[in-house]
Amino acid sequence: MTTTATTAATAGTTAVTGAVGTAHTRVEGLAKVTGAARYAGEIPFAELAHGWLVLSDTARGRIRSVESGPVLAMPGVLAVLHHGNAPRVDGDYTGPLGRPDPTITLFRDDRVPSAGWPVALVVAETSEQAREAAEALVVQYDREPHDVAFSAGRPGGYTPENPPGLAMRKGALEAELAASAVVVEAEYTTPEEHHSSMEPHAATAHWDDGRLEVVDSNQGSRWVAEELAMLFSLDPTAVRVRSEHVGGAFGSKGVHPHQVAAVMAATVLHRPVRVVLTRRQMFSLVGYRSPTAQRIRLGADPDGRLRAIDHQALNATSTVHEFVEQSATAGRVMYDADAHHTVHRVVALDVPSPTWMRAPGEAPGSFALESALDELAERCGVDPIALRARNEPVVGPVSGLPFSSRNLLACFEEGARRFGWADREPRPGIRRDGRWLLGTGTAAATYPSGVAASTAAVTAEPDGGFTVRITAADVGTGARTALALVAADALEVPPDRIRVRIADSDFGRAWIAGGSMGTRSWSWAVITAARELREKLALGGGIPPQGITVRSDTTEAVGALTAQERHSFGAQFAEVAVDVTSGEVRVRRMLGIFAAGRIVNPLTARSQLIGGMVWGLSMALHEEAIRDRVSGGHVGADLAGYHVAAHADVPLIEADWVDDPIDGDPVGIKGIGEIGIVGAAAAIANAVWHATGVRHRHLPIRPDRVLLAGAAEGTVGERNAGHRR
Repeated sequence: MTTTATTAATAGTTAVTGAVGTAHTRVEGLAKVTGAARYAGEIPFAELAHGWLVLSDTARGRIRSVESGPVLAMPGVLAVLHHGNAPRVDGDYTGPLGRPDPTITLFRDDRVPSAGWPVALVVAETSEQAREAAEALVVQYDREPHDVAFSAGRPGGYTPENPPGLAMRKGALEAELAASAVVVEAEYTTPEEHHSSMEPHAATAHWDDGRLEVVDSNQGSRWVAEELAMLFSLDPTAVRVRSEHVGGAFGSKGVHPHQVAAVMAATVLHRPVRVVLTRRQMFSLVGYRSPTAQRIRLGADPDGRLRAIDHQALNATSTVHEFVEQSATAGRVMYDADAHHTVHRVVALDVPSPTWMRAPGEAPGSFALESALDELAERCGVDPIALRARNEPVVGPVSGLPFSSRNLLACFEEGARRFGWADREPRPGIRRDGRWLLGTGTAAATYPSGVAASTAAVTAEPDGGFTVRITAADVGTGARTALALVAADALEVPPDRIRVRIADSDFGRAWIAGGSMGTRSWSWAVITAARELREKLALGGGIPPQGITVRSDTTEAVGALTAQERHSFGAQFAEVAVDVTSGEVRVRRMLGIFAAGRIVNPLTARSQLIGGMVWGLSMALHEEAIRDRVSGGHVGADLAGYHVAAHADVPLIEADWVDDPIDGDPVGIKGIGEIGIVGAAAAIANAVWHATGVRHRHLPIRPDRVLLAGAAEGTVGERNAGHRR
């Protein structure tokens, strides 16, 4: 028995049963720690073959030949697919998230636009045979000159037509700057950074009675299924994608060459084929955070009230796909000013395509903006928190829209109290601990709290339990558990009566795990279905053997939302120690206080926020992918050469939140998956200045940069880029 609910959940919170807002361990936790949970690369299939991608070692050119003959004679080799014999795919479509990156239109021609471009797939009986054969495959190229050099002031930058809103202007910028008593003008850079999820990307494809089945590790099974259907010109109902357990994603687990390659090989060989990426291949095939160069100009009155904000951001993209790292967007909602100018530009290089990476835009953008705000506070002689409070907007500074809720100042107040900010000596370079200079810094954080239409089904089972089915994705965040708690409250039953099934494209359309929109979007659909089911059950009549199912679709309700500025906010605090003899920077403690709406599960929420803060520490001090300008490829494309924060780098980190009610909101939930990283790097950089008196505007803050900057400065005092008129 099935009915459909299409109305919105009523305003306010769901009925309280003690589930939402109470700490709960993950419902799949036991399966994960005992090894019972199977990931995409572990699920067994009969007659499984293994594919190994061969990547280009030239950064630009054409394939002259693929010498597959000797490889096909090697033990266990079943096929070598390349542009001369692979099934054709159609990349001329617009998918759920826009036009596809041509990287996934695999083996379409002989063109090579970057190092690491997939040029062939070797399929064999075992993964070892496939790897050996792939490494033996000879591919000849006609090489062409390439350009992979990105730098600030790089010529050739332009503003793409899409997405809209890449350039916004309010007020007379130059006039306000000219009228400002204090101007800070500086350039900030962030390097290429990589997701480095614990679980490598893996997909297994097979045909079952004319239907394509894919077992994958992704952030949205319905999204991947729809893209594969369009690529291979299949009816959408002829594709099913499942992704039950995911070992990290951070924006990288969408549609990539390994899924397409697995489908191609399964189609040719008529048997299941699995393609798993190596760590080194992940540096080329699944996207990364583009390097940025950001120029900021702030103009203010003597007391620090902002008159002008100018944020110009440049990032690298590939020659085949435009990707914009929207670093300048955060300032549009953070601070009031008479003139607001923000613009994004890209420069196309012979590199792989960048993509979304945890807090895309806001993570690098907050480093630049919040560092500049700290410089302005110093120039004005104003406490950094007081400066931010002085420029707190009442409505969206650029949009003029009301905020759904905005409790940034409450975050700073609580954070300052717990961190001991009132006792801080404002002058830099004063505190010491032996050879270590000590300093503290702060920064603000924000990330959008969007929502997207989703569907869900909730079934009342004859045994008294309830089953939730939704094409959500749990990428390690605890989404399964959060949805169980949300459903329990909506149904007014204990959480142990809820079973949650996710990540199966057959369950219907739902938003992906991305943009800090997943839990909010999925919860709305689950609440809507659960409430209607509860009303039906209240009428009595018993439950038939097949159960009673209600399906929901929030498309209409989401479309009816009023226009508002919807964001999570936060305040980041950091204390660092800087060894002036070696240049080493050690973070001693961090505190993050956030305003993120209704917290569904405090246990996993705190874990998410701390994880983001750790990543911000890693971004500030460690992470930096280097490209060799001669080869066009990476130097050290692995976790030995690409440094991330290890346990020894991570100090005492605390994360907490303030009450953040959202009046009239049907769900009351905001996203928390990304805001933890936002502002963290800036807080650390500002603390390094407070310790040493030297500004660091280029990430990461490596020991050599600390030593060189200190030597160049020649004193603890900082020679600011700003000036006072």
